[in-house]
Amino acid sequence: MSRALRILVAVLMLFGGAASLLAAENAPLARGTAITDPDVLHKVDQHDALTISRLLWPERNADFPLTSDLMFSSLSQLKPILPAIDAEFDRYVAQHKAASPTETTGIGEGFDVQLFDRAVLKSPNTRFVLAGIVNRMDRAYVSEDSCGEIRLIYRLARFETGPDGSKSATRLPMTLNLVMKARDARQTDQSGKQITCAEVARRWLDNGDWQGLIGSQLSPYDAMLDRIETNIQISIAPKSALHDFRSDYLLKVFKYDVATKQFEESTLENEIDRDRILADDALRREFKAWLLAPENLREFDRGTVLIPERFLAKAAIARTPAGFDASDMQPEFGMMQGEGKDENKTEPVFTDDDVVGALMQAAARGIDMQNIRSVPGFQRRLNDITCSGCHQIRSIGGFHFPGVDWLADKPSTIVPASPHFFGDQLRRRDILTAFADGKRPDFSRGFASRPQTRGSRELAGTEYQDGWGAHCYLQDPGSGSTDKSFTSWTCAKGLACQAASASSRIGMCFIKTR
Repeated sequence: MSRALRILVAVLMLFGGAASLLAAENAPLARGTAITDPDVLHKVDQHDALTISRLLWPERNADFPLTSDLMFSSLSQLKPILPAIDAEFDRYVAQHKAASPTETTGIGEGFDVQLFDRAVLKSPNTRFVLAGIVNRMDRAYVSEDSCGEIRLIYRLARFETGPDGSKSATRLPMTLNLVMKARDARQTDQSGKQITCAEVARRWLDNGDWQGLIGSQLSPYDAMLDRIETNIQISIAPKSALHDFRSDYLLKVFKYDVATKQFEESTLENEIDRDRILADDALRREFKAWLLAPENLREFDRGTVLIPERFLAKAAIARTPAGFDASDMQPEFGMMQGEGKDENKTEPVFTDDDVVGALMQAAARGIDMQNIRSVPGFQRRLNDITCSGCHQIRSIGGFHFPGVDWLADKPSTIVPASPHFFGDQLRRRDILTAFADGKRPDFSRGFASRPQTRGSRELAGTEYQDGWGAHCYLQDPGSGSTDKSFTSWTCAKGLACQAASASSRIGMCFIKTR
């Protein structure tokens, strides 16, 4: 039994009530697919069971919290991370100054654009605390051998001691996701049999078998590491004469390299490099041909497409609130026909005829499109398939999982995750159940704004689907037709779909008004 596994078993023995606590969560939709209970997470974090030091340096006797200054200097695996983040900050500041030379930029309230203080990442007073554990076996289509992923989500926090000896803790706007493979294909149980995806899924669905959180064994340990994802609120711009309130979030990914034993800077999955593609005619043509090919368009429709790295970016800025109207704040803006008013701008990647022709070709081959049935549907998927586009939709600021603040007596965040996260849990549980039953899961997903209908009965009448605050589609009585991509986006009885912007057909469900 590996050292990391022994730690998990000890946690199970110490917190035997974890299963009952999990069952009593305020968010029952996540039961069996995520651990969000702040009390459970607090206890685990306090006993070093799933701290970053234990997981990334298993041989270390980490009997104390690992502060940020030690973490990035002592853990050799993490050394490439801070220089890569610093380079993105410098690039972001330079671009902003070039675009808005009259606005001041710096750390603190005296600036027009207030930057995240990178000094906290080298401070002895900050560390990452466990904010959530999420099962992502719904991503097993990326690598079937690993059965998907398990994500350990950490939130940066500052710990201070006052002159009177009082102690306080404040969460900071940064998360770090340590993404582990759900299993190593070479793993075996105590009887020598290979650990199956079905076994991992059953342990999660049993709600409380901590040995199932990161597979059933973690040896050889390096084989379980996949990547680190960071999300930093890079800046806040208060409302001014130039713009409304805005907050930008920097997204980065660092893939674990077994050979170098380091997390190396990597591209973000499906984060299309819009500016680079638009600036390169050959790359534009290549991307269009690749995405509109019937076999790729099918996976794009189902949300399981894996866009080749040559089209992707190594960083993304998610700008919030992005709103409902098409704008330069959205990652695909300018790639579709008719976006933007600059007569000298480059040609779009996709025309309406391109998309319609590709849909007709797919239909001729017998491909049933589940979500993309129109040009607007294609455009919406092109946004929400990206990391930054997804983080702009139904998130809490730019985070989909900030976690409940268990450091505070009265936390300001009372829900652990965004509406998009909770709306997707039934789909994820459906996939876990299929795995547990030995069936082939349906990995497809709907748009980020609206859950798939596979959980319609449980979600009906809620903010996730049909209820107050749900996203809906504004029918156009005068046109005599509806957009087939969004015909199911309706409101429950007594509610009406009301416009959220002047030009978008996507609105929100509210009580009918006369």
